[in-house]
Amino acid sequence: MPYLKVDDTSSYYEDAYTGGDGTAVGSLLFLHGWGTSGQVWNAQVPAFAGDHRVVTVDWRGCGRSDRPLEGNTLDTVVTDLVGLIGALGLERPVVVGSSMGGMFATELGLRHPALVGGVVSVGGPAYWAAQAVPIDDLLEDLRRDRTATVVGWVPEWFAPGADPALSEETVRQVLDAAVSIDELIAGLADYDPRPFLPGLGVPVHYLHGELDSQIPPEVARTCAALTPGAGVTVIPGAGHMPHQESPRAFNAALRDALAGMRGATRTAAVA
Repeated sequence: MPYLKVDDTSSYYEDAYTGGDGTAVGSLLFLHGWGTSGQVWNAQVPAFAGDHRVVTVDWRGCGRSDRPLEGNTLDTVVTDLVGLIGALGLERPVVVGSSMGGMFATELGLRHPALVGGVVSVGGPAYWAAQAVPIDDLLEDLRRDRTATVVGWVPEWFAPGADPALSEETVRQVLDAAVSIDELIAGLADYDPRPFLPGLGVPVHYLHGELDSQIPPEVARTCAALTPGAGVTVIPGAGHMPHQESPRAFNAALRDALAGMRGATRTAAVA
């Protein structure tokens, strides 16, 4: 199985392209959310690997990657991802990040625009967690009774009527990750990218579930209004995990977003 070590931490990744002798349109790097794994993109990999090089990664603390008890922060995850992009020779991938993965994708675009061809934030928290989530209370609940807290919280990530198996598998993954991921929640308390979004120098699109109970769609619209040339697509009937709940609609929206990014890139090159 493929692993990459950065700063003494091994991260599991998968790298797919099924286009045969054809030339890939570009590269996609998919980043999962808090406590889950690259498996959340199982409906996207086969849909895009025919014409894109598609890489998924379990970032540190999650899935099949190492789980250091300390140092699992925004900075270290971004450093890991920069190392992954370089080691795999990914040429300016579009980074698609779900929830906290959207924060990582945004930070890659802000800090390393030369490495990134675009950013797609899927239900990204942006400033919302710092503004509206009782971070200290959540961390205390996780310390006091982790299982009950996760079992009670995770089903809310999905819209009413979503397949219960989705939340059941997500609960399993989050509990399996254990405390190695909690430092990232603590870091959300003062995270707010809004002052920096006007200077984001790569194409950006915000995809958001209409019924997202964790991060309101208005957060995506607010961030898009601050980000030059950014677009917003709201997935009807989906919650916080639209790529899992409504994969057909999500994949179509992602393809449209990618086409728009390529068009914006060509226009910028001509200008």
